[in-house]
Amino acid sequence: MSHTIRYRLFQALLVALTVGLLTFIMVRLLPGDLAFRIAAGRYGYDMVNSAAAEAVRQELSLDQPAVSAFFHWFWNLIRFDLGHSLVTGELVRDAIVHELGHSLDLAATAMLLSLIIGPPLGIVAGVRSGGVIDHLLLASSVVLRSVPQFAIGIVLIMLFSVKAGVLPAAGHGHFLSRILPAVTLALGLAAVSSRVARDAMISVLNSEYYMFGRTKGLSGFELFLRHGLRNVAVPIITYMGMQFVYLIEGVVVVEILFAWPGIGHGLVHAVVARDVPMVQGTALVMGLMFVFLNALVDFLNRMVDPRRSIA
Repeated sequence: MSHTIRYRLFQALLVALTVGLLTFIMVRLLPGDLAFRIAAGRYGYDMVNSAAAEAVRQELSLDQPAVSAFFHWFWNLIRFDLGHSLVTGELVRDAIVHELGHSLDLAATAMLLSLIIGPPLGIVAGVRSGGVIDHLLLASSVVLRSVPQFAIGIVLIMLFSVKAGVLPAAGHGHFLSRILPAVTLALGLAAVSSRVARDAMISVLNSEYYMFGRTKGLSGFELFLRHGLRNVAVPIITYMGMQFVYLIEGVVVVEILFAWPGIGHGLVHAVVARDVPMVQGTALVMGLMFVFLNALVDFLNRMVDPRRSIA
């Protein structure tokens, strides 16, 4: 365990260095005048001229060498200071905490819905492999994974907001506002997690230890609880753990479609405005979150997997 912790800390350090360097370089290489873009983010494009851009350049010392600017950012990072937004002047840390909270809220809701829908159906399909449920689940999984998320979201908006009028089409101020974006994300997750659970269930059913459990006279439900559930849970935990990262980092389209103020949505605005500290801070948090959730998945698998717990 101590070796794993040291490895993850070293991995986090490499992520911080790599993400910081790459985002700094890529933002600097984007076309357009950095000072003009920042000024436009502050005052609006209609109010920006060369004088305003030059004032921003002098204020933020944007004409200093790129190397010194990067090392200044990294020195601040060592002191756990992500700096201030170049556009709003807000602390990057506070802005990320606010946006990340909304993204975690949406991702957790989508994850919960997908766990309720996907794995139970997959287990049933695995127990009755080749049956009607198995074939229907396969067809629905292929369709849901083939259709883009924004298309699913638009269909849900048309059905439940425009036609039925029972759910808000966008926003985040009410509990009901999270239902449509969460369902949009959950359907795609459930489509894959159901197949993961189905394949895992078939593998468990064909295993020698499960067949031996039948000879002990256990009922089907008791046999599943004792010898099946933990083994089926391992690949599901691995898949859902990785997908939770992608939910937080990759839901930009869904957040924009439903006007959800998450971290992906904020990152897009920061890139457009050339808000370098916001881009670096957001990318850094996303990278470190990936390392943390990888470690968490490994820990949960070590607890759940009966082969490791015996070892």
